[in-house]
Amino acid sequence: MDTASEGIDNERTWAGAVAAAIVALVGGALAFPKQVYDGFIWHYFWGPVVADAKNAPCAVREGGTTRFVSDAGTCATLPEPVAEPGYTLVSEIGYAVTLIIALVGLVFLLRRLGIGRDKSLFYALFPFMLFGGALRVVEDADNALQQVGGGAIPFPWNTLIISPIIYFTVFAITLLAVVVSVTAARRGILGGYEYSLAGIGTLALAATIGYLFYLTVTTEAVGFYPQILVVVLVGATVVTALTWMAIERFEPGINAGTGAIGAVVIWGHAVDGVANVAVLDWALELGLAGEYTAKHPVNQGIVDITSSVLPSSITSVIGTAWPFLLVKIVAAVAVVWVFDEQIFEESPRYAILLLIAILAVGLGPGTRDMLRAAFGI
Repeated sequence: MDTASEGIDNERTWAGAVAAAIVALVGGALAFPKQVYDGFIWHYFWGPVVADAKNAPCAVREGGTTRFVSDAGTCATLPEPVAEPGYTLVSEIGYAVTLIIALVGLVFLLRRLGIGRDKSLFYALFPFMLFGGALRVVEDADNALQQVGGGAIPFPWNTLIISPIIYFTVFAITLLAVVVSVTAARRGILGGYEYSLAGIGTLALAATIGYLFYLTVTTEAVGFYPQILVVVLVGATVVTALTWMAIERFEPGINAGTGAIGAVVIWGHAVDGVANVAVLDWALELGLAGEYTAKHPVNQGIVDITSSVLPSSITSVIGTAWPFLLVKIVAAVAVVWVFDEQIFEESPRYAILLLIAILAVGLGPGTRDMLRAAFGI
C-alpha cells in the first residue's frame, strides 16, 4: 500500500505525463499542422465526429479547411485525409489508451474522496452506463429529424453526444454526480452517496428515454418497435444465465473474485452481442423498416470473415453476426476469470474501476444499438 507521500508523488507523475502528452500533441499540431493535425488528429479522431455531426458520408481536409461530401460514392475517390463517421483501428487504440490513463487518474480521485474500495460503487454507476447508450440515440434521432427538415441540436453542440466525445460528456456528468453525492452524504443530507448517485443516474436515464418516447408521439421520423427490447433483453439474460450456470458447474473459480459483478459484466456484453445479431441479421424479420450495418471495425471484420468462410446458403439462414456474440461472451468470461480475489485485495479501487470500464464499453454500445433499432432510427 502506498504511503501518503508516495501517493502524492504518483499523482504528480501522472499529471506530468498527461500534461507532457497534451503539450506534445498541441505543439506538434502547431509546428506540423498537415502531418500531425490533418493527417492524425483530424483524420482519425475529430474528422469522423464532425462528419457524423453533419450527417455526411465523409469529410475531407483540403488546404486547412474541412469539406463535407454528400455522395457516398465520391468518398472513395478523394485523396487523403478523408474521414468517415465511425471508428478505425487507430482511433480505437487511441481511445483505449486514453481510457487507461483516465482510469489511473480516477483511482487517485477516488482515493482523495475516500470511496471506491467496495463494490457498491459498481452498482451505483450502473444506470450511467445505460444512460450513455440512450443519450447517443438522442443524436441518432436528431439526425433522423434533420433528414425531414427538423432537428433540435445544432452543430457543434451535437458533437457532445457523438461517439467518442459522448464518453467524455457522460464521464463529466458522472463525475459531477459522484462529487455531489459524496458531498451530500458527508454533510448529512443523505445517508449514503451510493443511493443518491444511483438515483441521479436513473433520473438521467429516465429523462433521456422519456425524450425519445416524446419524439415517437410528435414526429414520424421516430417510431417504436418493442419487440427489439424483448428480443435483446430476454436473449441477453438467457445467454448470461446459461453461461453462469456452466461456470458454476464446471469452473466455479472463474467468478470467485467478482461474484455477482461478474454476472453483470457478462450480461452487459451479452446485450451488445445479442443486439448486434438482432439488428444486423434479423432487422427485417423483426419488423424493422430497413437494414442496419456494423458501426465498429471489429463487428464488421467478424461479419466479413463469417461471410467469407461460410457459403451464402448457410449465412442466408443463420446470419453473419452471430460469431460476434460468441466473441463477446468468451471475452467477458475471460475478464471475469482474471479478476480473482487477490486483485480485489491488492488494488480494490483500480479493480472496480476497470470492471466498470469493461462493462461500459459493452453495455453502452449495446444499449445504443438496441434502442436505436427499438425506436426505428
